[in-house]
Amino acid sequence: MTAQLTCRRADIGDTATLAGLYEDVVDWMLDHGIDQWKSGAKDERHFERVIGSSTAEAWLAYDGSGVLGAYELWWSDEQAWGARPPVAGYVHRLMARPGAPAGTGRALLRDAERRIAAAGRELCRLDVMVTSPRLRTYYEEAGYAVVGELTDKLAADGTPYGVLLMERPLG
Repeated sequence: MTAQLTCRRADIGDTATLAGLYEDVVDWMLDHGIDQWKSGAKDERHFERVIGSSTAEAWLAYDGSGVLGAYELWWSDEQAWGARPPVAGYVHRLMARPGAPAGTGRALLRDAERRIAAAGRELCRLDVMVTSPRLRTYYEEAGYAVVGELTDKLAADGTPYGVLLMERPLG
């Protein structure tokens, strides 16, 4: 488990850090046979939109050595989950810096879950590409269950792809 993980909400000055972390994680995933994200798909403009949104947040995690990771927390996700009552928070782009201490990803996930629960919501939701069995297993081991599949989620370039919809009760 990571030592002294401190999280803070990202601000506009953090967009280069977030975009760089995203690219580092994409490279690590590709090196480890995980088909989830594409290089160049999330640049500084993407993170500017998240930070400037009223329905999403970006969070950075630190320890004494610097940035350990980050995640996005959305308060709705109609593209993947459809219109739903406000009972969940949605985690996107959970990113542990390559070389971060073991357990960093789980610590980030638990931080997101605490924030969702503190907002009075009872579920944490996320989606994983159907072509990413290792990530599906990772989230299942963290207590998430597959509750559906979306075969035609659209990438930024309009290309459809399939995702598994996963959730975990927070109570």
